[in-house]
Amino acid sequence: MESQLLNIEGVDITLFRSNRARSINITIKPFSGVRVSVPHTVSFNKAKEVAKQRITLIRSHLSKMKKAEEQFTVFDFDTNFQTRNHTLNIKLSNSDRFSSVVRNNKISVSIPENSNTSDNEVQTYIRKAIERGWRKEAKEYLPLRVKELAVEHNFNFKNVTIKNSKTRWGSCSFDNNINLSLHLMRLPNYLVDYVILHELVHTKIKNHSKDFWQMLDLVSGNARKLDREVRQYRIQIY
Repeated sequence: MESQLLNIEGVDITLFRSNRARSINITIKPFSGVRVSVPHTVSFNKAKEVAKQRITLIRSHLSKMKKAEEQFTVFDFDTNFQTRNHTLNIKLSNSDRFSSVVRNNKISVSIPENSNTSDNEVQTYIRKAIERGWRKEAKEYLPLRVKELAVEHNFNFKNVTIKNSKTRWGSCSFDNNINLSLHLMRLPNYLVDYVILHELVHTKIKNHSKDFWQMLDLVSGNARKLDREVRQYRIQIY
């Protein structure tokens, strides 16, 4: 992939060529820095000029992102981290490559012996391994739980798909396919049930009208309170 690293007024910015991009797009994500996707029809020089023009806004977003990063766990060899069914184990390897396996209730991550665990590359790899563990747990638990709650409350749905969504806990399509984020496995069971019921109610009511909340309240017990509790969790921060 064609890419170029810039430093504009002290800010590191990565330009990269994207087959999907239709226009110049600037993204700032935790531990990933500033990345600018550039379509094939646009030169890197043009993208650089756009980044320069927006450097004040970029700095503002970077400042907010740094505060968010402070809330993230920095995983190292002494980190005691567990998902519902798996324990994280990080170790050094003689190999110059990263490797991980999710098996026997363990998320085992091996990193090259010359690596610094605090580096963004290492943290990103560890998080991806953890998310594989959550995905495994989600696939084992969520589809069955959706079916159980649907039967209990007389809802009908088509399929359940597990995604690594970091913007929504769940969604329901027009034709009643339910999408659930693997990050639901971080929530207590009663809040997982609430999110599932929220999407099941959408199989009957496709909006957030008064009727929707009345039905959700009927099946969940206290919809508004549960909704506020879910909002206390940040999908991207763990």
